[in-house]
Amino acid sequence: MNRGFYTIMAAQFFSSLADNALLIAAIALLTEMHSPQWMTPLLKLFFALSYILLAAFVGAFADALPKGRVMFITNLVKIVGCSLMFFKVHPLLSYAVVGLGAAAYSPAKYGILTELLPAEKLVAANGWIEGLTIASIILGTVLGGSLVNPSIAAALLQFDMPMVDTGVDTPIEAALSVISLSYFLGALFNLKIPDTGARYAHQERNPLRLVTDFARCYTTLWKDKLGQISLGVTTLFWGAGATLQFIVLKWAEKSLHIPLDKAAILQGVVAIGVAIGAIAAARFVPLKKSLSVMPLGVAMGLVVVSMTMVHTVWIAYPLLILIGALSGYFVVPMNALLQHRGHVLMSAGHSIAVQNFNENLSVLGMLVLYALMIKLNVNVNIVIVMFGLFVSSMMLVVMRKHKRNQQEFDSLSLIGEHKH
Repeated sequence: MNRGFYTIMAAQFFSSLADNALLIAAIALLTEMHSPQWMTPLLKLFFALSYILLAAFVGAFADALPKGRVMFITNLVKIVGCSLMFFKVHPLLSYAVVGLGAAAYSPAKYGILTELLPAEKLVAANGWIEGLTIASIILGTVLGGSLVNPSIAAALLQFDMPMVDTGVDTPIEAALSVISLSYFLGALFNLKIPDTGARYAHQERNPLRLVTDFARCYTTLWKDKLGQISLGVTTLFWGAGATLQFIVLKWAEKSLHIPLDKAAILQGVVAIGVAIGAIAAARFVPLKKSLSVMPLGVAMGLVVVSMTMVHTVWIAYPLLILIGALSGYFVVPMNALLQHRGHVLMSAGHSIAVQNFNENLSVLGMLVLYALMIKLNVNVNIVIVMFGLFVSSMMLVVMRKHKRNQQEFDSLSLIGEHKH
């Protein structure tokens, strides 16, 4: 791998680290404001909304300028979102602005890999980026949890700059200062990303044409026999993963009786499992065999149901690692297959925009349902059982669809042979 690739990795790491720490800080801020509990999952929902609303435009924006510059501009948007919390803007709106930056950052981050590296290194590069993103989720969540811990916040507030009134007076402001620092580090690395020299044909600026082009890519990917299966699985997985983040926090509070700063560590435990599963999949599952991992999705849903029987942290840890490992092992091959099909059928940027659109639509739908259940005061154990069974049954539906696709394909090839 060349030096430019490592610079991209560093920029992505610090930016993603800050996103995840900021989510925990925003949850703490909502708690401090005595906001109703159903507002907590809406944070992620407001963040995901940008991916959906901007899906048709971010691909063209990423291709209009050198990718490093796009990443720098979008990281600045994230800094603005983080700063808004300082100025007492509601956490939901502030985090939505961060989502705007993240939605435009994503196609540039993945698109630059295809410009910078030869095709045979793309799978390894994606593995590195995914692995690093998971590491930043783990560390960001733990960092966020640590920063809202009262004793750490108090220690941070002890720092005083001589002759300067920093205006940092509350634990949350101290946490936001550290998170902003991570965004600034990401921005510095963005400036160091080399210009690959890749230039694209003049990008369409007419919003209507952009939407039409996006719709064409969308239907192309969903009509493709392999594309629809991998897209279906990744769409389900990301919606489930986002919801599970909040379910784990609620479950930790109700079943394990632990506060937010400790519960945030449990989210990190799930992410460690995902990393283990992802590494194992990258090692043992070739692209040709990627569809063989689907039964693990069914198993993951059933293992989630067993969370209802756990009441001690020591059993919770291995269980959450297992849930994470099953998810990582089945989603990484699906992601690779989807990227491969997207690359074959259209440009990488456009297929990533379609993928982001579907995955975040799923996040949106599942979080709205979860927020509704919290508002209706549904017992967390009932929520977990419903969630687990939903994931398992949806995976079975996708597997049946794949089987039917295969039979159709076989019969078509037989008809073709018969004609000859």
